[in-house]
Amino acid sequence: MEETGIAEFYNGKTVFITGATGFMGKVLVEKLLRSCPGVDQLYLLMRPSKGKDVTSRLQEFIDNQVFESLRTEHPEQMKKIVAVAGDVTFPGFGLSPEDLQLIHDNVSIVFNSAATVKFDEELKTAVQLNVKGPRELLAICRKMKKLQAVVHVSTAFNNLDREELDEVIYPATIDPIKLIELIDCLDDGLVRGITKELVGQCPNTYTYTKALAEQLLERECGDIPLAIVRPSIVTAAEHEPLPGWVDNLNGPTGFVSGVGKGFIRTFKINSQLVGDIVPVDYPINLMIAVGWHTAIQNRRMTKVEGIPQKIKVYNCSTGQKNPLTWEKFRSIGFKYWLENPTVEMMWYPNCSFTKNKTVHKIDQAISHYLPAYALDLVARLTGKRVKWVRLYDRAHHAISCLDFFMTHQWRFVSENQIRLLDYLSETDRSIFYFDVRQINWKSYIETYVAGARRYILKDDPSTLPAARRNLKKLYMVKMLLRLILLSIFFLVLSYLWQQVSSWGTITPSEYIVSDNITFLHLQSEVEKETSNQAINPYLTSGIKS
Repeated sequence: MEETGIAEFYNGKTVFITGATGFMGKVLVEKLLRSCPGVDQLYLLMRPSKGKDVTSRLQEFIDNQVFESLRTEHPEQMKKIVAVAGDVTFPGFGLSPEDLQLIHDNVSIVFNSAATVKFDEELKTAVQLNVKGPRELLAICRKMKKLQAVVHVSTAFNNLDREELDEVIYPATIDPIKLIELIDCLDDGLVRGITKELVGQCPNTYTYTKALAEQLLERECGDIPLAIVRPSIVTAAEHEPLPGWVDNLNGPTGFVSGVGKGFIRTFKINSQLVGDIVPVDYPINLMIAVGWHTAIQNRRMTKVEGIPQKIKVYNCSTGQKNPLTWEKFRSIGFKYWLENPTVEMMWYPNCSFTKNKTVHKIDQAISHYLPAYALDLVARLTGKRVKWVRLYDRAHHAISCLDFFMTHQWRFVSENQIRLLDYLSETDRSIFYFDVRQINWKSYIETYVAGARRYILKDDPSTLPAARRNLKKLYMVKMLLRLILLSIFFLVLSYLWQQVSSWGTITPSEYIVSDNITFLHLQSEVEKETSNQAINPYLTSGIKS
């Protein structure tokens, strides 16, 4: 066990965070301010966007519902947040000389979570954010006078050509520095043309560039005390900052919300595989503990016989220690949706999984596109906006980016996070919990669905009675429609049966007699025609004497 507790360690420390405005970033800031109240200041890298300067973005950030408890109970903590204008794609993050000096002089701990998480991102953009960004960060960190730890957030889903992924940095298939130089000197069109060849067996540019970033960090970190945390599929919070809190449709959250709405009804998923999801509060607590542990252990990179010491890697995943199959996820989540439906459902919810591509396409055509074309036809006839087919096209594209991950399975070795528990006091294990073995999946999935209902679909708990009444109405409409379709089916079947039965009223002997009569008649006609052939010329031209 370490001598200094985690909260005590962060007392008086200044922390620099990239990616703070993202899903994980918000949870990290909230946790540091709430559970490490003695922290001095949090410098958040923010990029002006959409006509808003950094001051406006900071105010929006502070007003987010995730900080509601802090704003009410400890408003003084919110004053510790300092926004610095910058962009990870620029040299030196585009920081002003004043802000850069401020960071060099004061920062002790760095959390780097800035990245593009779009699976279909352009390679050039993914390299700028996910590879060049960490490289620029190292250059800034080298000049920090008080630096004690850098925690880089990667992903468990890199190097997916392996079935088992250990807590090590695997060699890259290409030199990341040379790739950066290559990408920089090519125009966008040429980069698109060679993307497939460069990415190789990686399913997308996200996993490809995150693996390259790890390789680059290992090569260039030098004596910077650096550790890597690799979360798997990050989902809604289990407990903190709010049970079920989530602010995006990434990953399974899109599935959960789409099913609840009755919008998405079929998925290409191998239901028997383990879905390696992890609630967001677990990797966040692990990151804070890793920052503490890296600094306390004074694990600065030292060289032994010219080879840099290995960076400590922490896989934050559940598949090895507390596995959950997609089928279990579906059955628990769908049952909870039926008990706690959303108010504005498009149709009665359904959720079917298949790993067969052809079956999935047929299911999509029947369950999604058939109703979509019907709704668009009605909209066109009534002069309303046509949208449903377009919405399904967009939804299917987004979901298809996840097909590879839902039909494959890997074993992520996650021993380092368990070993780290040995260094924590009982109090710290309770406050900064990250032991995934303690997750109760039934309870968590119910919390997850409730969170999607409240924070994604914006349904207040008070709407549940109305939503349940609506669900019953949709169920009755569904059953009525089934009854109508079955009635039509049986009417058609009955008609066809009558037609077939009418063909079968003649007995086999009658068929034989009928065939014989027809044959004899034809034979008689042929013989008659043949016997007349000799006098035909006379019948046409007359008898000549």
